[in-house]
Amino acid sequence: MRLTILGGGGFRVPLVYGALLGDHAEGRVSHVTLYDADPGRLTAVSRVLADQAAAAADAAAARRAEAGTGAGPAPRPAPAVATTTDLDEALRGADFVFSAIRVGGLDGRAADERIALAEGVLGQETVGAGGVAYGLRTVPVAREIARAVARLAPDAWVINFTNPAGLVTEAMAEVLGDRVIGICDSPVGLGRRVARALGARPQDTWIDYVGLNHLGWLRGLRIDGRDELPRLLADAAALRSFEEGRLFGADWLRSLGAIPNEYLHYYYFNRDAVRAYQAAEQTRGAFLRDQQRGFYAEAGRDALPPGAALAAWDRTRAEREATYMAENREAAGAGARDGGDPESGSGSGSGGYEEVALALMRAIARDERTTLVLNVRNRSTLSVLDAEAVIEVPCLVDANGAHPVAVDPLPLHAVGLVTAVKAVERAVLAATAGGSRAEAVKAFALHPLVDSVGVARRLLDAYAAAHPGLGHLR
Repeated sequence: MRLTILGGGGFRVPLVYGALLGDHAEGRVSHVTLYDADPGRLTAVSRVLADQAAAAADAAAARRAEAGTGAGPAPRPAPAVATTTDLDEALRGADFVFSAIRVGGLDGRAADERIALAEGVLGQETVGAGGVAYGLRTVPVAREIARAVARLAPDAWVINFTNPAGLVTEAMAEVLGDRVIGICDSPVGLGRRVARALGARPQDTWIDYVGLNHLGWLRGLRIDGRDELPRLLADAAALRSFEEGRLFGADWLRSLGAIPNEYLHYYYFNRDAVRAYQAAEQTRGAFLRDQQRGFYAEAGRDALPPGAALAAWDRTRAEREATYMAENREAAGAGARDGGDPESGSGSGSGGYEEVALALMRAIARDERTTLVLNVRNRSTLSVLDAEAVIEVPCLVDANGAHPVAVDPLPLHAVGLVTAVKAVERAVLAATAGGSRAEAVKAFALHPLVDSVGVARRLLDAYAAAHPGLGHLR
């Protein structure tokens, strides 16, 4: 099976390759093609992957030696890795296409955050003004990729992790229909933390989760058919034992009767979050930009000794995870993070987006039926949205793709946020399809975290000045 990774020079790619190294079943991924516009990044990341493969081979050999000569079958070879800066070459022959691109790079993200904070509004990359700006420059590229996939790999399945994930998945679905599926590790990470707070194994639970990407709520967690969420909400000590309980506070969670995705902290505690981000020494995007420059410079050096690229990547990832959403935790007095980082996709807390991607590929390629929380077209799942709207809900996955399960209606407070943010996404889709300044202004102005049409107009002008690709929207 052949996997193409778009954004193959991205920092998170080794997480995906690490998951593939652990998959030894028939029909596993045997070839990986990394596509990226930056050959230097491809070189650095391919070195990390080579170190991973070597480390995995050494570990397997050690296990066999410990078990005795000839014990068990020889390990399967690591997936072969090829790199290219040619999109067409990357897509030909692909069975799965994993999209994790960043249009504008981390310089673009840093600018998104800085411009929004100058106007006193949030600039996070998927939420608020920053998310709108990122969507305006990413959706046109995502549509181009979707058309290329339809032309060169029409039977391939596209797994989208490009942010804003729900919006980008909906844009690609205009071309690819149900053959594009969006993934995120936030819901599975939340479900795992809640299960552990209840003393249950995550694999023995069913989570009732519904919303949009980075805008969802865990409304129930069933163990042996019984919803145990009310028990958790009544237990103050148990709520303090995991991240979302500390981040939102027991009183607010009880008021909602649900556990929100951590990204809803930006909505429920917006003033606190904006103040914390304005007071920070640098924005998250600027921190990651500077940090990753160091990693790519180190991993791209000539005559790098074996294992050095992987060691540099591990150090960088550890620092990245420790600082994830630090401003929100500080504003809430939530203390240290439980572990894991949805931006890097790893750790015991998050569940790992690479695990979600691998489970999704297995279910489709091998018809290994499973249930995953995914970003898919609504069909008739939520009555407040139309059939084409991409939502984030539990799905049954098999060889025919992902099928959203029936869920209870949203409460009114959630209806308001979900429909408002979906209206913003639709305005972004319209603006990028027709080059409409009016629709772009509407996208900013309608967002619940942008409080003035005047602010929306100034934001668009500032983003268009910072990002040449948005100049036609001025």
